[in-house]
Amino acid sequence: MAPQSDQGRPPVGLIALLSGCNFVIGMGAFVIIGMVPLLASDLDISTAAAGGAMTAYALAYAVLSPLLVSLTGQIGRRRVIAAGMGLFAFAALFSAIAPNVTVLYIARALGAAGAGVVTPVGAAVVAALAPKATQGKAIAAFYFGLTLSQALGVPIGGWIAFTFGWRTAFWIVMVLALLSTILIWVRVPAGLRFTPVTLADLGRTLKDGLVMGAVLFTASFLGAFYVLYTYLAPLLEQTMGYGRDGITLVLLVFGAGAVAGNLMGGALTDRFGSVNSLVMLCLGQILLMPLFSGLPIGTGFLLALVFTWSAVGWSFVAPQQVRLLQLAPNLAGVVLSLNAAAIYVGTASGSALGGLVQTVGDLTWLGAAAGIAVFGALGHILWSHRAANLKAAGR
Repeated sequence: MAPQSDQGRPPVGLIALLSGCNFVIGMGAFVIIGMVPLLASDLDISTAAAGGAMTAYALAYAVLSPLLVSLTGQIGRRRVIAAGMGLFAFAALFSAIAPNVTVLYIARALGAAGAGVVTPVGAAVVAALAPKATQGKAIAAFYFGLTLSQALGVPIGGWIAFTFGWRTAFWIVMVLALLSTILIWVRVPAGLRFTPVTLADLGRTLKDGLVMGAVLFTASFLGAFYVLYTYLAPLLEQTMGYGRDGITLVLLVFGAGAVAGNLMGGALTDRFGSVNSLVMLCLGQILLMPLFSGLPIGTGFLLALVFTWSAVGWSFVAPQQVRLLQLAPNLAGVVLSLNAAAIYVGTASGSALGGLVQTVGDLTWLGAAAGIAVFGALGHILWSHRAANLKAAGR
């Protein structure tokens, strides 16, 4: 996706601003994780239905993101990103005043539509404007905001929800999103245009079985992960007796693991290659997640387990992105959009599967179920790699 203007590098502060927008989006998207018990109690619904607020967001993102990115390909990037962020702010307001779970689901879907434009378009802008020599660092800096939202935004949002009510958390997200929208309009240069992504590009990519098989590994890996992660708060409440402070501490440790994993994933990729790294991460999750079915355990061991589990889980980002860009270097915009959508396909399917597990068992089954689900992701990456090798060999 080459620039149609003469910018040779991102304007000063642009990556930091867009990374900050990613932080707000990550906080708004995943703050549900820390408030599932509160939603269930306040709206008089089951924990599975409360977790469905995450599923609604994820499904909407998966469907709408590639379509909206393709349909807005001819519009200036500043306008597209600002409009997406503004819609995300409106959705947070809608969530804050939702009188019932149905309205909350609709609000979450609107938020996903906004986020589904901001993140992939922002990533494509950064990738296109950054010099080739520093492109990897630029993309990593852009996505750091999402990682930081796991480390700080989600636990802080959960703490606010437990202390002042879950609606307050959404009010704060709305304010941050509005500020981000204003800053985008003021700081992002007008006239940033690139070779547009079209619906035809999207259609060609969707028909490429090799690329789509690789993209959908993101969904299968994160799907297994979210079987457990979506319902971590009620699991800790039931098995460990944790309330606000205990859940917030665990989420902070989880976030620290996500930051460590983000760094570890790059190092693994450089040392072992993308596919070998992804296989090792699958094996790690197969060993780690079933341990959560053994709760309660000592607090120190729990925190070490959560940190390691998060680090292994979020290490997949770098090797997966490298693999996708290697497979489809000329369709970076479309592939990044589809990969972002696949993240939420995984989130939705994992959250839904976790809810189903609770209907046939209880919360303590989630760790074992998630561990079993990772076997599907392991089979997926092995099949996808074999298919790529056969195509390269002309068979």
